[in-house]
Amino acid sequence: SYTDSIIKFSPEIPLRDIKSNMISKFVSIRGNVVRVGSLRPLVKSFDFECQKCRAQTRQHFPDGKFSMPQKCVTSKCRAKIFTVVRSSAQIVDHQKIMIQEIMATDTRSADAGRVPRTLEIELSEDLVDTCIPGDSVTICGIVNATSLESDGRSRGPKNKTLLVLYITANSIYNFKGSSQSSGESSSQFSIRDLYGISSAAQQPHLFPLLVWSLCPAIYGHEVVKAGFILTLFGGRNHADTDVKIRSDPHILVVGDPGLGKSQMLQAVCNVAPRGVYVCGNTASTSGLTVTVVREHTTGDFALEAGALVMGDQGVCCIDEFDKMGHEHMALLEAMEQQSISVAKAGIVCSLAARTSVIAAANPAGGHYNPSKTVNENIRMSSAILSRFDLVFILLDKPDEEMDRLLSEHVMALHAGGKGGFSRKKKQSSQTGDDSNYSTKSSQPIHQRLSEAISSLNCLPLPPYLLRKYIAYARKYVHPVLSEGAKQVLQDFYLQLRKQHGTADTVPITTRQLESMIRLSEARARAELREEVTAEDALDVVEIMQESIFQTAVSEMDGLVFASTAGMSQAKKIKKFVQVLQFAAERRGDATFTISDMAQLAQQHQIAVASFSDFVDVLNSNGYVLKKGMGVYQLTVS
Repeated sequence: SYTDSIIKFSPEIPLRDIKSNMISKFVSIRGNVVRVGSLRPLVKSFDFECQKCRAQTRQHFPDGKFSMPQKCVTSKCRAKIFTVVRSSAQIVDHQKIMIQEIMATDTRSADAGRVPRTLEIELSEDLVDTCIPGDSVTICGIVNATSLESDGRSRGPKNKTLLVLYITANSIYNFKGSSQSSGESSSQFSIRDLYGISSAAQQPHLFPLLVWSLCPAIYGHEVVKAGFILTLFGGRNHADTDVKIRSDPHILVVGDPGLGKSQMLQAVCNVAPRGVYVCGNTASTSGLTVTVVREHTTGDFALEAGALVMGDQGVCCIDEFDKMGHEHMALLEAMEQQSISVAKAGIVCSLAARTSVIAAANPAGGHYNPSKTVNENIRMSSAILSRFDLVFILLDKPDEEMDRLLSEHVMALHAGGKGGFSRKKKQSSQTGDDSNYSTKSSQPIHQRLSEAISSLNCLPLPPYLLRKYIAYARKYVHPVLSEGAKQVLQDFYLQLRKQHGTADTVPITTRQLESMIRLSEARARAELREEVTAEDALDVVEIMQESIFQTAVSEMDGLVFASTAGMSQAKKIKKFVQVLQFAAERRGDATFTISDMAQLAQQHQIAVASFSDFVDVLNSNGYVLKKGMGVYQLTVS
């Protein structure tokens, strides 16, 4: 029989409100698919033949429960013995899925601390195989109830009549299949949303406004927030090409405690059209990727989606990234190939994980040690580190002016009201309102962003409007590179490759070039432009310099790039021993004092935390021999 499908029935009822008063009612709900069961045939009706008079009776099974006729329908027969006519069976495809409610990521909301509600959905006929784990769906159907005994989940007393709710689906709307955009609400824009997006796009300093709107409670860190904004917008989707190109950037923030990394991550997850927030010290490999579970009714294996699959076409924020242990290896395939392969319990398949990973980590020793590499500071392999497009290092350096501004900002926030905004307006009145965010300025990008934010005379965009703005840009704006942007990115990449051959820097590969292309497209998409200009490429180049390199002006007014990652201890020892050998050959004497060695280290820019400890390491390894008080002799020739 043909059944009409009702799509987008309104109003949508929250999953937590599906209770006993909703039984036998037609409802519409929205959620994320967390488990998809195997497809099985379900018998809707059978013909039963009477053993005595050979009359046939049609028996229907409304809930899929098999039952025999009580007696023959013939008035003169009334026999109770029947034979099933198997060729008359009406069979339909049947599948069970589990959906989970979409909860707000803001910890101050009413849903904070509550376990997400899950509900079982029964799909049949053409609705089967319309979704996979991680999809965001809207389902219309009738709420039904069945006993725990018949559902196979009874573990308590048998005399209790406990029911479990489920929904028999009438229609299912998959948001992923409807468009190429991300987010469950990306394709739904009201007239009010479009007016808000249009007014935001007409602001004079749009990019600084977006940066400021991300997390106004955290003062400073403009370049890091700019990296977060570019990650949220992402690059252009290359699904129409034969070559698979990743369009989602990844970002890692490493820094000292107390700089607001976790708060910025939660703000990113809150404004993302689709965001998942997890903490690294409580996440497992299965919780991040895919879990294979056994169904309680049929005994078959089913897939349950993890955090990366649930964040498909969105962002996955991972806090305490340094405390994950060996779970880093689970991210290698998802971050580069954007898929997760499963080979467990006879199931071999691949699930999409087109998500941007935004991670925050603390250094291993509590505070970041500039004399060590990033790998040594957070104890992470080079394979996972090279997959991040941007790596920001936040250091808690004492700065009198910055500390004063930060303390004023914190005091204004705790005073309540719009204290932070009034402080910003007072600062802009002191600096003047003529600051213009332009890449043609000789100032670095963090200073230009800071001055442009100070000159804004409007409130930051609310999280709801920023979320809608990002979803609109990801759905409708697909920028392409201009010739000027291509030239800027190519020249900078070749310059990095040339310097990488001689300097002790972070490895520079084609991944860095692809990262700059993605971020340049995101920079144009942030202002709803269909073309990436040379100014966008210059902005991205400066952000890339801030993330990987420290820039300093040389005597010839050129840029000298020194790695913020620093050299490892072994490389420093090797380089310093070569310096001592060269100095000993030039002087004709292999004896050095502590002051002589410290002067040589300073001349060759070999920075160590404690020079006396560094000399003790040289002495214990046999490179130098102590001859007296503060006097050492080089032992290697």
